[in-house]
Formats: sequence, structure tokens, C-alpha cells
Amino acid sequence: MRALAHPTRLAILSRLQGSGPSTATALAAQVGATPSVVSWHLRHLAEHGLVRDASSVPDADGRQRWWEAVGSGFRFVAGDEDSLDAASLLGRVMMEQAADLPQRWARDVEPVLEVDWRRSAGLSNTTIELTADELAEVEERIEELLAPYVLRKGRPATVAGSRRVRMLRYVLPEAEVTS
Repeated sequence: MRALAHPTRLAILSRLQGSGPSTATALAAQVGATPSVVSWHLRHLAEHGLVRDASSVPDADGRQRWWEAVGSGFRFVAGDEDSLDAASLLGRVMMEQAADLPQRWARDVEPVLEVDWRRSAGLSNTTIELTADELAEVEERIEELLAPYVLRKGRPATVAGSRRVRMLRYVLPEAEVTS
């Protein structure tokens, strides 16, 4: 988890997950770092099993090293106190990087979407009362619901009419109110 708690690494992984295989040089321009810094971060991500060599990419000519994300997203569950601290740090970095995504989407993407896509997109803000165990169950069920769609990403026979959809999910328990 600490491997992702660096903003540049998280940005690199996010680009690879969202846009597919790339080189350190191409990623450098997208994340605002030099190719050598991006290469270093890619090797670090690879050590943790988050990215891998993608030399099988059809347009890879062998002169540049191509990288791909191992998964299309991630969810972490903290077990011990150390991993809770790491999860908290990673969560803050992720929220910071995603903070302007909804506004950019509303400004740049929504206006050009077809009507059926605009109807299906949306925002939800729901407050519910749960125990910690119930919240864990809700999260697990959401993951189960999404799993078939996550698993089909990148398969050669993509469903006709499908496109990538970014889902951001914040689960923010409130602090207990004491009087």
C-alpha cells in the first residue's frame, strides 16, 4: 500500500489502468515528471506486482519498454494498525488526485455525451446508518456487483456499445457525536 502513497506512482498507475499500456516517456508527459523518474517509479510499482512489462503490445518496436497495469483498479482493506495508517495516507492522496474529476467530467465530457449515456450517468449522495460490519458487507456486495464488468475489461470481444466508465466511491463514516 505504501508503494501507492506517492502521488507520482498513483498517477502513473491510474494512467495505465485507464488508458492501457504505455512507455515511461509517454507517461512522463502525462504525469509531469521526467522519463527517468517515471521509469524508477514503474520499477518500484513492478516490484509490488502492480505493473508489468508489456512487450507483447502490437506496436511495441522493442526500442522502448512498454508497461501495463496488472489490474483495472484497486481496493484495499487494512488489517493491522500499520496498514490502517498506510491506507489512510493512500486514501488522502487518492482523494486529492480525484478531487477535480467530477468537475472536469461535467465541463468537458457530459456536454458531448449521447442522451442515453447522460441519463445513465449521475451522482448520488446518500447517508445511511450502519454498523461497521454492515458497512463492510455493503462494500463487499458492491465489489461483487462490479466484478463481472471489471473482469471483462481488455478482453478482445468487448461488448458492442460499451465504453469505459469511471466510478468513484467514497465511503465516509462520520465521527461519533459526543455531547
